Amino acid sequence: MIIAVKSTTRKKIITKFLSVGAVVLLCLFYYYYMSDTYAQKQKIENEKKLQQIKEEERGKNSNKLEKLIYREIESAVDLIGQRKVIDVKIVSNRALLVVDPDTNLDALKVRYGSAALIKKSVNDIKIAIDLKYVIESKYNAN
Repeated sequence: MIIAVKSTTRKKIITKFLSVGAVVLLCLFYYYYMSDTYAQKQKIENEKKLQQIKEEERGKNSNKLEKLIYREIESAVDLIGQRKVIDVKIVSNRALLVVDPDTNLDALKVRYGSAALIKKSVNDIKIAIDLKYVIESKYNAN
């Protein structure tokens, strides 16, 4: 003899609703979890892009300042006369030019005024040009 156990339709409906509800809840939790991780990845990528853009701007600004300083020292050497210049150095915020003792510095005094400090000795003349002043006047004008 074969016995068949039949469950009531109520129990079947309740188990189906519970299983479907569990699957829906799992899908919702997974969706919210993935959306949070995706948002975090997007945030990290945006921060990296911003940092890269800032670094590029710093590089452009530093190149611009370097060219400005180079041109300014070049014009100072041209004012003095290239044959009279012994040495050129950049020390902190100043450009240090060492020239022969018989050099005419009038053009340099007119151009830089008090921004150029001049020290005369027996062997040479040392001129310190304040680059901070030059950068403020020229860089802000551009």
